[in-house]
Amino acid sequence: MASAVTYTAEWPVLVSIIFSPPQNYPLYIRSVPTENELKFHYTVHTSLDVVDEKISAMGKALVDQRELYLGLLYPTEDYKVYGYVTNSKVKFVMVVDSSNTALRDNEIRSMFRKLHNSYTDIMCNPFYNPGDRIHSRAFDNMVNSMMMQVC
Repeated sequence: MASAVTYTAEWPVLVSIIFSPPQNYPLYIRSVPTENELKFHYTVHTSLDVVDEKISAMGKALVDQRELYLGLLYPTEDYKVYGYVTNSKVKFVMVVDSSNTALRDNEIRSMFRKLHNSYTDIMCNPFYNPGDRIHSRAFDNMVNSMMMQVC
């Protein structure tokens, strides 16, 4: 039986979305809390333009680069948007509450690495069709544990 995770209103916002290239449609979406999910979709889709700008600015250096963390894409009054791109151009976007000052850049980077490793595990599953939405209990558990660490 899966354990239930309860979220209180005092938890900072954390949105995690994975986009598939080249269409940029979401493969996985998870947000806490879920009340303003539509607003976060807009914020995250807006951030994809910044991701594309950063990728094109890096050019060929991105291919040789082992660190695929793009860092802070842009801050707003309420949120900070971070990005990460894999070698195969899969984009990870994370939105966190601006008031969460305990989160450091290296912790965000570590969270993206965990997401990337779990995403790689899903891609290695012979029963997963690349491009399909991600429906994995193990991946959900990893994201939930990551969110509990942050919050």
